[in-house]
Amino acid sequence: MSEVKIEEVEYLVEILEKYPRESLLKIAKNEGIDYYKLKRLYDRYYGKYVHVSAIYDIAKLGLKSYVAFLSVPREDIRMVALQMSKNPFIPSIAAMFGFKNGISAVLHVPKEQTNLIDELLSRYSDDYEYYEVRAYPEKPKEFGDWNLSYEYAVLMDILKYDARTSPTKMSEILGKSRPTINYMIKRLEELGIIRGYHAMVDMTAYDRGFCGITDELSDVILKKFRDYEILLGVLKPKGYLVEWYFSSKEDIGAKIFEFSRYVKKVAIYYFDLLEGIEPNYKFSERVKKDGSGYRSILEF
Repeated sequence: MSEVKIEEVEYLVEILEKYPRESLLKIAKNEGIDYYKLKRLYDRYYGKYVHVSAIYDIAKLGLKSYVAFLSVPREDIRMVALQMSKNPFIPSIAAMFGFKNGISAVLHVPKEQTNLIDELLSRYSDDYEYYEVRAYPEKPKEFGDWNLSYEYAVLMDILKYDARTSPTKMSEILGKSRPTINYMIKRLEELGIIRGYHAMVDMTAYDRGFCGITDELSDVILKKFRDYEILLGVLKPKGYLVEWYFSSKEDIGAKIFEFSRYVKKVAIYYFDLLEGIEPNYKFSERVKKDGSGYRSILEF
């Protein structure tokens, strides 16, 4: 495949963000653009560098989100990341160097199992820190429970992996009719479990990331959040997480110098160091087959 053109990737992301599940024909018609041009871009990048994913309100499912930073010797990073990737309650893993040299990970922990986090992380490192993290700006949270059948977990995995999966393919996987599939999706949307759909750039296009932790958000950071799509998270009980993804071809030193002025702790993610290691975020492996609730985060 020829070199990735970031401007083409970002154009496709912009289009799919607006029309996450519509057909290419419908998108081209609605936007008044050339169908064949759109299809060429789609065939070139979708599924390789861009995908559309369902975004879930995991709090409604009784899950709390945490970000963890673990010290791991450089020579052991891939081995430890591979071990962590087998746990479906650890949906994101990245190599990092900065205030911790090792691994950054996102944890989705059932509300009744938060007391097990230390035992889980101590399997991978003797030196770690973690924080509960919520979306910015923070809104009041009520944590529910898993009260759906197991088939919903399978459907959620499909929509998380590729929300543009055809209804026919979903019917084949679930063994249910297309009207039933549509009903299940609509129910997830009406319950607020599906918050929406998001077009994402895979880390192979943006192979670096900035990570900063600060006690307070400056006006400068908030302005750059608007201008550069910096991702912000609220840390509990106090603080903020600042993330920004970019390419290694850009001037990383300048970015570190610029952003380190506004945060207390700083690190850089190196996504390419864990290439080939895919975290397992499957709801169908988190949930018991009888749909009665979650398995233990220590089972894996």
